[in-house]
Amino acid sequence: MWSLVTGVLALGPVAVVLGIVALRRIASRGTRGRGLAVAGLVLGAVGTLALAGTVVGLVLTAQATRPLPADVTSARDARAVQLVTGSCVEELPDDGPVDTVRVVPCAEPHAAQVVTQFDFDRDAVWPGQAAAHARVARACVLDDAEREAGVRAVTWAPTERGWAGGDRRGLCLAVVDGTVSGSFLDGSATLS
Repeated sequence: MWSLVTGVLALGPVAVVLGIVALRRIASRGTRGRGLAVAGLVLGAVGTLALAGTVVGLVLTAQATRPLPADVTSARDARAVQLVTGSCVEELPDDGPVDTVRVVPCAEPHAAQVVTQFDFDRDAVWPGQAAAHARVARACVLDDAEREAGVRAVTWAPTERGWAGGDRRGLCLAVVDGTVSGSFLDGSATLS
């Protein structure tokens, strides 16, 4: 009976253990209650699987949103929410919402680099897409030498969907026509 109760209360692992203990006692003593023990065992197994699935989902979500190092050691695909100031992007995606990009070591040829980031307040309400882009753009400043060399700024702001999911970071990318090797942040950028 206790196996069933703990199974109903979503205490999966406890219900499994109690179900096994109950089935052993019932078998050795020849008493009633096998159906309750089996029901508790099944509920416990289902609850345990659901708990394991939830934990796996949380771990995968955390890995997919964990910020990358500013300069990665090898090329890899990354979600836009993982980029930080210093991240070098192999190819600039088309205009519109950005989900995944290819991040490369800054010493390798790349099309853009995150040079500034703007973090909105965690408790801020969604300002609208145009206002979000405008706010990120105000934080996005290139120096005269960069502009004279043909570097332009591109801003990525959270989308309404991303905002609802907790994304509060806007990015400013220094973009060139062609490619650049090195970093704009330490002055080692070489345009090609």
